Amino acid sequence: MTNLNAIDPVAVAEEAKLENSDVVIGKTTIILRRFLRNRTAVAGLVIFLALTLFSFVGGFFSSWDKETIDPFNIGMPPSAEHLLGTSQAGIDLYALTVEGTRISILIGLVVGLVSVLIAAVYGCTMAYFGGKVDKVMLFILEALIMMPALLVVAVATSGGGNGLQQTLPSWLLLIIVLLVFSWMGTARLIRSLSMSLMSRDFVKAAQYMGIPPRRIVWRHLVPNIGSLLVLDITRGITGAILAEVAFSFIGIGIKVPDVSLGVLIGQATSQVSTFPWMFWVPLAVMFLLTGSLAMMNDGLRDAFDPSSSSVGRAKSGRANSGRANSGTTQKTAKKMTP
Repeated sequence: MTNLNAIDPVAVAEEAKLENSDVVIGKTTIILRRFLRNRTAVAGLVIFLALTLFSFVGGFFSSWDKETIDPFNIGMPPSAEHLLGTSQAGIDLYALTVEGTRISILIGLVVGLVSVLIAAVYGCTMAYFGGKVDKVMLFILEALIMMPALLVVAVATSGGGNGLQQTLPSWLLLIIVLLVFSWMGTARLIRSLSMSLMSRDFVKAAQYMGIPPRRIVWRHLVPNIGSLLVLDITRGITGAILAEVAFSFIGIGIKVPDVSLGVLIGQATSQVSTFPWMFWVPLAVMFLLTGSLAMMNDGLRDAFDPSSSSVGRAKSGRANSGRANSGTTQKTAKKMTP
């Protein structure tokens, strides 16, 4: 007769194995896994990284640069010597595209990151101190919102900014102007979210403990709106690239001899039927840039949203294996029972 109270070593080993496999997964790891399961978002990330790599190392694959003129190939279509053709001035379009992509990505990254950082600090400071400080800072914020950004860009980068143009390149001037006008909307949203966080117990406990306001803002307010900040960074990069293209297209953004995607598109617009490669190449690069950023933004939004089902489900191979092993152990125990 079999003793039912005897300890089955196989079952004990399987139970210990299942217990050891149960680990606590951090929030960042969960978000990263959800993002990587989204194929569209991963494709956008790959395209953006490829374009960024192309803008920084693409010049090493060509013997031409944006300042060298080929007098024997002026306005020529793509060929073996000039992969993307030449401009009306005889400059290699591949070299111009590499330089223009680098400038546009640089403007997008700097404006997107710094503007969100300014908005986070400004909005959290308004919410933390409140009272008169909040009213004064809100008045400054609304005054900046009402300023005509287009007029300021035109004055800074055109005739009214001759002094600045002599000391700063046009792309750096455009970055400064875009930084001045690109953070206000995000700051108002962060202010409203931070005001709701100020009533939470962990913020009040930090205040009662005498923690400095700067540390409370950085350690308690900013991390709790991190998902919003990450999404605003991708949206800010896209908005900055589109703003650069738009301003340069109408002639008030990047100025020659500096090159950007907007400059290339603007110069080729009037001759798109005569020199189509000069227009479609930078336009395609711009679409790839903004499209990849849009795919990344959608993937990040779904990854931060726990209720979203668009990122699929995690593989449950380990759990299924555990269930199978457990079922095998139970069947073995039943067979041993008289």
